[in-house]
Amino acid sequence: MARGRLRIYLGAAPGVGKTYAMLAEAHRRVRRGTDVVVGFVEHHGRDRTAELIEGLELVPRRELTYRGVTLGELDLDAVLARRPAVALVDELAHTNVPGSRNAKRWQDVEELLTAGIDVVSTVNIQHLESLGDVVEGITGVRQRETVPDEVVRRADQIELVDMSPQALRRRLAHGNVYPPDRIDASLANYFRPGNLTALRELALLWTADRVDEYLQRYRAEHGIEGTWQARERIVVGLTGGPEGATLIRRAARIADRASGGELLAVHIARSDGLAGAGSSSQTLIEQRALTESLGGTFHTVLGDDPAAALLDFARGVNATQIVLGSSRRRAWQYLYGPGVGATVTRGSGDIDVHTVTHEQVAKGRGRVPLRKVTDLGRTRTLLGWLIGVGGPPLLTLLLTHVNGLGLSTDMLLFLCLTVCAALVGGLVPAIASALVSSSALNYYFAPPIHTFTISEPQNILAVAIFTAVGIAVASVVDLAARRTQQAARGQAEAQSLSALAGTVLRGAPGGDGMLSALLDQVRETFQQDSAALLERADDHAPWQPAAARGPHPPARPEDGDVDVPVGEHLALVLRGRVLPAADRRLLGAYAAQGAALLERRRLAGEAAAARREAEGNRIRTALLAAVSHDLRTPLAGIKAAVSSLRADDVEWSPEDEAELLAGIETGADRLDHLINNLLDMSRLQTGTVAPLIRDTDLDEVVPYALGGVPPGSVRLDVPETLAMVRADGGLLERALANLVENAVKYSSDVLVRAAAIDRPGAARQVEVRIVDRGPGVPEDAKERIFAPFQRHGDAPRGAGVGLGLAVARGFVEAMGGTLAAEDTPGGGLTMVVVLPAAVPEPTSSNGKAEPV
Repeated sequence: MARGRLRIYLGAAPGVGKTYAMLAEAHRRVRRGTDVVVGFVEHHGRDRTAELIEGLELVPRRELTYRGVTLGELDLDAVLARRPAVALVDELAHTNVPGSRNAKRWQDVEELLTAGIDVVSTVNIQHLESLGDVVEGITGVRQRETVPDEVVRRADQIELVDMSPQALRRRLAHGNVYPPDRIDASLANYFRPGNLTALRELALLWTADRVDEYLQRYRAEHGIEGTWQARERIVVGLTGGPEGATLIRRAARIADRASGGELLAVHIARSDGLAGAGSSSQTLIEQRALTESLGGTFHTVLGDDPAAALLDFARGVNATQIVLGSSRRRAWQYLYGPGVGATVTRGSGDIDVHTVTHEQVAKGRGRVPLRKVTDLGRTRTLLGWLIGVGGPPLLTLLLTHVNGLGLSTDMLLFLCLTVCAALVGGLVPAIASALVSSSALNYYFAPPIHTFTISEPQNILAVAIFTAVGIAVASVVDLAARRTQQAARGQAEAQSLSALAGTVLRGAPGGDGMLSALLDQVRETFQQDSAALLERADDHAPWQPAAARGPHPPARPEDGDVDVPVGEHLALVLRGRVLPAADRRLLGAYAAQGAALLERRRLAGEAAAARREAEGNRIRTALLAAVSHDLRTPLAGIKAAVSSLRADDVEWSPEDEAELLAGIETGADRLDHLINNLLDMSRLQTGTVAPLIRDTDLDEVVPYALGGVPPGSVRLDVPETLAMVRADGGLLERALANLVENAVKYSSDVLVRAAAIDRPGAARQVEVRIVDRGPGVPEDAKERIFAPFQRHGDAPRGAGVGLGLAVARGFVEAMGGTLAAEDTPGGGLTMVVVLPAAVPEPTSSNGKAEPV
């Protein structure tokens, strides 16, 4: 049975219309005669979406009861029994009600696909498992329902459903997404323009990655190795000669005619540090400046074979066209070979090659470089020459003193010598050995001896075969060595990419650590002194380092030995040595990863700023609520009491006056407490709390912290021998006072206990526990109660603005301590304050303290 096909509508954000698009596709298939059923679709009260469900066959939902509530889920067995051609299953990341066959809806979809049923489904970008942390960093909301990326990636079709942030916010404001009571909160929080823009970009990038995966898979399945010209990239090859300016301008005109064309100028330098014939450092500087003035980028790569290096570079940057100058060779120099232009044209494949004439044609001079043979190392090459050139005379001397071996035996011995020269020194020493050996055989051992004349035809054939076999063996050894080097290079590249992936995965979440680790990896891999990731705002703005590692990192692309552009205004620049063209392909992967990490750092910064802004807005909103209600309550009581005392028509008894004055005092105290907490919270939010840390005795602090609670409501257990703590006495008193007052609100029996904590390998600490026997706090609320303007449970409005615990934690952490909530054994809540203990002064042998 063939597996069903999966089509997914990927939404950039909730409300963009992915369910609507899925239903519209279902109607199109029904009109074409396809058997379509609705397995599960949630319209969320949206009228236009609900209208599209009409006319489609619905499979009744399976009713499940969970915690007293009846919920409808996809009836998987019913859909399998119905066996439609296509099933619509909304919300792929949905978590099924306990009691369902599968825990997640995507697992239900997998069963439908296995049964041969095509499925059309929907999912939002924020529900992809790999993007959970990124989305939380952007929106501040952690998605609990996720779907593995691989499930979505395996889909046969993925269609992005997108909408501009402005249009989506208008749609939300018109009530087309959420009911009226959720509109204002949604617009002010999750659906802020910045959040929607970031989510949209995330969806576009993720979809683009999937498109690239599909393209690469298609090319691999169909054996397509050539470059697909999705964008014009023009590479101009420079020799360093004066004709370079003409070539650059011609290539720039070609790039200008192609919309979005990119110009890259490359100079091939020899690995021994010598530039090509006629090259000049001043000429190259001028050509670099010309290239950059025309909007292109200038590159220098190493290569003893200019044609091969140029083609490697062009394929590495996915070039579509190559611009070369007509050869400067004179006619006789073509005896050495076809030249760079002809070689590049022959090996370019699907890359177009333009040959441009110039004033320097046929005016070149100097040698024509030959192809460099495989480098086996200086020691092996020298030993090979000794065997190949010095071995035949020694073997000849030996054989001349040994008679009767015969010409065939002599030839085999010389052939062994040639093979040894090939194995040790490679091609050239082996060829030299074959030529010297054949000459020695001819002169000393082939009759007539001591002449280069050979009388017998079979001896002529034997010597010719000997020479051919020697050269063939040398060629095979050279080819094997070259393949070994290529395999080693491929293995090194694979290990480098693996190290790159590991470096990124181990990097710091903030982005700076990942960028630094990436640049360190680049320096180590390519043996560079320093590396920098440079960016600029536009074509005319100065370059600024986004990240840099190593001594004296380059501040501009022209300051480095290697630069790899990433887009228009970002470049990875290295200083240390020029790299071969083959290395730039791998370096391009590092550059692309650096750009992605830089973008991730920007998104994280924007998300942090958005969170700070949202937190500030929330605090301002809560502060207005506190001022409008909680502060007005004691003010209203004070005003009422004062107005009553000043009334002329009522004569108050001394007891009534005392009661009214007590109410005024209570209201003023409450007002003072609320204002102090608001001021303390403001100081904590702005980071202006500067504690004066010194040795403090808890015996002196704790009693003052009980001044705001009724006498006898708190029991103390603070040993007199307890070590002093390192704290600010005033801040500690305020923190403990808030904790004690909070405990007294919920319990009439409160215990304050202090004790020393000694943990092996850790500094000594002192723990203060405020224990109450109240109703306690659920586990999931133990952290939430420390947030500003939070009240737990059914706390009355008059109980404060919800800042006491937040201020207490802020003060304790400012002093280097911790504050946490724990359950009280037997019921209740325990606040645990942990502070560093004071270090005791050293004492002398007589027990007296010595000065430190």
